Amino acid sequence: MIVVLIVTQLPFLITVYYSLTDWNLTTSSDGPVFVGFANYVEIFSEPEFLQAAGNTVVMTVGAVVVSFLLGLGLALLVNREFFGRGIARTLLITPFLVLPAATALLWKTSMFSASYGIINWVLSPLGLGPIDWLGQFPMLSVITILSWQWTPFFMLILLAGLQSEDPSIIEAASVDGAGPFQRFRHLTVPHLRPYSELGIVLGTIYILQTFDAVYLAAPGSATTNLPYYLYQRAFRGLEIGQASAMAVVVLIVTLIIASFGLRVASGLLKDAEGKRK
Repeated sequence: MIVVLIVTQLPFLITVYYSLTDWNLTTSSDGPVFVGFANYVEIFSEPEFLQAAGNTVVMTVGAVVVSFLLGLGLALLVNREFFGRGIARTLLITPFLVLPAATALLWKTSMFSASYGIINWVLSPLGLGPIDWLGQFPMLSVITILSWQWTPFFMLILLAGLQSEDPSIIEAASVDGAGPFQRFRHLTVPHLRPYSELGIVLGTIYILQTFDAVYLAAPGSATTNLPYYLYQRAFRGLEIGQASAMAVVVLIVTLIIASFGLRVASGLLKDAEGKRK
């Protein structure tokens, strides 16, 4: 507990202190100067911060929605019996095991490159000329990268939910004349609700902190999210006070989302314990 407090809570308390000070490493020769909540008022009045917050919402919602839908489709696929299912599962999980920085560089150089990217090579027979995806569609490109990386995460959670579904209920519905769509809508979807909520909350927490895909693949005003904007203010502008205030804001938002995740996870554990009893 002492080690955990030293490496987590102590830096957080220092960050909170810095967020209440005016400290620029290039101009402040006297060190941090206490200014209260002035940094918080200033960052919420900055157009750049508000734009970064908007980009964060678009990026997070887009990546979560696409990853969830693709993960649901893949979970339904691999939940069925077919030859080579084990190999298919392993291959589908692979993107989640690739380091985020490697994923960003892989898509930047091999997929989205305007000169030799695989996407342009596939589209060229259709008469579509070379497209600078990262330059013309930076937000869409970043969402694509994040979706490719996080789809296996949603697939695993939803697959666990599908495998916990009682097959006798599905068989009884089939005997009563319910079709595949009706069984999915009225039985599978309600059963997957807590798993979906857990996946969406956890995915939102992780994707909210995205930095690698923005910094390495498509840095720019159109894709600048809060973590990347925080990096710019702290390590390029050397505005330690304002950057610390931004870090506290991002942490508070993350904690709020995490609280919902803990509630959902607690509900799942209670349901599992109740079924055992």
